Amino acid sequence: MREVPEDVGTLVVGMLVVALGIAVFLQGLDLSVFPLGKSLASQFTRKRALVSLLAFGFSIGAAAVVAEPALIAVADQAELVSGGRIDALVLRLLIASSVGAVIVLGIMRAVLGWRIHRFVIVGYVVVILVTYAAPAEVVGLAYDSGGVTTNIVTVPLVAAIGLGLAASLGGRTALLHGFGLVGLAVMVPMITVQVYGMIVYRGTATEQALEPVPPAPSGDVGIGGAADVLGGLLGMLGDVALLVVVVLFFQLVVLRHGVPHPARVAVGFLFVLLGLYAFVVGLKLGLLPLGTLLADQLVARDVPLLILLFAFLVGFATTLAEPALVAIAGQAEEAAPGGVRAGVLRVAVALGVGAGITIGAYRILAGDPLHLYMVGGYGLAILLTLVAPPGIVALAFDLGGVTTSEITVPVVTALGIGLATGVAGRDPLIDGFGLIAFASMFPVLTVLSYAIIQDRLHRRTVR
Repeated sequence: MREVPEDVGTLVVGMLVVALGIAVFLQGLDLSVFPLGKSLASQFTRKRALVSLLAFGFSIGAAAVVAEPALIAVADQAELVSGGRIDALVLRLLIASSVGAVIVLGIMRAVLGWRIHRFVIVGYVVVILVTYAAPAEVVGLAYDSGGVTTNIVTVPLVAAIGLGLAASLGGRTALLHGFGLVGLAVMVPMITVQVYGMIVYRGTATEQALEPVPPAPSGDVGIGGAADVLGGLLGMLGDVALLVVVVLFFQLVVLRHGVPHPARVAVGFLFVLLGLYAFVVGLKLGLLPLGTLLADQLVARDVPLLILLFAFLVGFATTLAEPALVAIAGQAEEAAPGGVRAGVLRVAVALGVGAGITIGAYRILAGDPLHLYMVGGYGLAILLTLVAPPGIVALAFDLGGVTTSEITVPVVTALGIGLATGVAGRDPLIDGFGLIAFASMFPVLTVLSYAIIQDRLHRRTVR
C-alpha cells in the first residue's frame, strides 16, 4: 500500500537544498581549489621538486577527503548505528591519511614508471586477508569507506595530479601511468578501516552490542535561527579550512608565488563553505529520510523484486549522469583516441553499478555474509586484471572509484540501513553497510570484461 509522508514538503525542500548545495560547492571548487591545485601539481612536476610534490600530494589528498561530503554522511551514519563505538571524526581522519599515503604511492609509481598491476593484485590480496580477520561489524563499513573517498572533491584533484605527471614525465602515457590514483584511493582505506575495527571491537565480540542512537527528527538540523546557522557554518569551516590552508601554503610559502585572481579565489572558497553546509542540511532534511522511507515501504510490501528493481534503477540512472564519470571517461577517450569510447565506458560503468547495488540488496535480503561477495568479486577482478589489455587496467579501477556520487551515496546508504532494519534477523551495522562497496567493485568487472571482449574482437578482425 502506497504511503505519502506527512512531511513531504520538507523532503522536497531538502532535496532542492542538496541540489543547490552541490551546485554552489562545485562552483566554489572551480573558482578556487581546482585551478590552484592543478597549477601547483604542474609547477612541481616541471621543477622536478619530488619531495615537495610528494608532500603536496599527501596533504592535498588528505585534506580533500576530510572535506568530502559523502564521507561525512557515511561516517555520521556509522557512528549512529554503532551506538558511538565508531567515532566519526577518527574514521574520517584515518581514511584521509590513507588517501594521502595513496597519492604519495601513486606519484612514486608514475615517476618510476611502474604499472598498476602489481599494486592492484598485492593490494587486494591484502584486503581479502584482512577481511577474514576483521570483525563483522566493520567489514561493510570498510568497503563502503573505500567507495566514498573518491567523489566531488577528490576525483578532479587526484586525476589532475596523475595526468599532469604522465604529461610532464618522459616515456609515460596517460592510460598506463596517468590513471590509477583514484583506484588506489579506493583500495587502501578498506584495509585501514578494517584494522581500526579490529582495535575498536577487540575483546568485545561476545558482548552485547550497543543500542544504536535513534536518528534525530528530520527537522532537527540546526537551522532554527541565525545563531544555529552561524554555528553550522563554523562547523563546516573546520571541514574546509584544512584544504584551503594546504593549497595556500604550497602556493604562497613553498613556491613563493602570489595567488592569481585573489578576489575570485576568495569567492570560490566562500562558495565551497556555503555549498558544503547546504549539502549536509539537505541530507538531513530530504535524502536520508527519503531513502529510509522508500526502503521501509518496499520492505513492508514484501515484494523482493521491487526492491531489487529499485536498487538497479538508482544505481544505473545516477551513475549515467555522474559528472565525475563523464569527466574521467572523456579524458580517457582523449588519451586513447579510437581505442576508448566515452559513451560506451559510461554505459558499462552504469550497468556495473546497477548490477552491483542489486546484488548487494539481494545479499541483505538473503542474509549472506558480505565477505563472501567481496572476496569472490575482487578475486575475479584480479583474474581479469591478468588477462585484460594493460592500458585499460588503471582506468578500470579508477572508474570503479568515481561511481559513488553525492546523491547515490546517501540514498544507497539509507537503503542499506533501511533494509537491514526492516528485515527480520538483520543487523544495521553488520548488514546495512556494503552497498557502496558493490557499486565500486562491479564497474571494475564490467569495464575489464568490456575491454577483454573488445580486444578479442579486434584480434579476430585483424586476422
